[in-house]
Amino acid sequence: MFNLTRDRREVARLMELVELPSGARVLDCPCGQGRHAHLLAEAGFNVDGLDYSQDLLNIAIERGTGARLRYTRGDMRKLPSRWTSRFEAVVNLFTSFGFFGTPRDDLRVLAEFARVLKPGGMLVWHGGSRDGVMTRFLSRDWWSTADGTVFGQERRFDPLSGFLEITSTWRGPTGDGERAHRIRLYTASELAARMQEVGLVVEQAFDAWEDRPLTRRSSEMLLVARKDG
Repeated sequence: MFNLTRDRREVARLMELVELPSGARVLDCPCGQGRHAHLLAEAGFNVDGLDYSQDLLNIAIERGTGARLRYTRGDMRKLPSRWTSRFEAVVNLFTSFGFFGTPRDDLRVLAEFARVLKPGGMLVWHGGSRDGVMTRFLSRDWWSTADGTVFGQERRFDPLSGFLEITSTWRGPTGDGERAHRIRLYTASELAARMQEVGLVVEQAFDAWEDRPLTRRSSEMLLVARKDG
């Protein structure tokens, strides 16, 4: 799924959007395996990455650390107090938002992003768009990979909670398995309203990573918000 070409293309897009000088402070949260954080530091930014999973952080650290790249284990609902007004940009990427049990926790995350941004700083948020996902909704589908592994997914959506529940199964030469997860989906207008509550104003909305406007058929969206002040 991941490859360096894709990672570099996404980081190049981020750099176009934030238009920050070399040395600017950027927070990648959650940073996962460090795919974007590592390349942002390589491009000259001063980068912090935070994630709750030590296993993923270990992979990120193996990619390398240095004076311009640091990793911290933590909960994005409560970022370190020392980070208040530290960053020119925060990036929240690869549909890493909406997994908490209540919408209150999602709002806490946005409030923390706002707290650690400098006045005028930018949040780049990437994730699923409820409008687009529902427009193309499939309750089940399946596909095969090059090595002969067959994947299947079953999906259920609760319109009251906003949760999309996905059960994935696979069978192939390397083994069989099953995994289930759920994520709360937001429309662009809902998320923009939540951001505004914490002092973040959405200025641009794109169809995923593409340089074209978000539409109701976009299954992913990329929002660019600026901190008031």
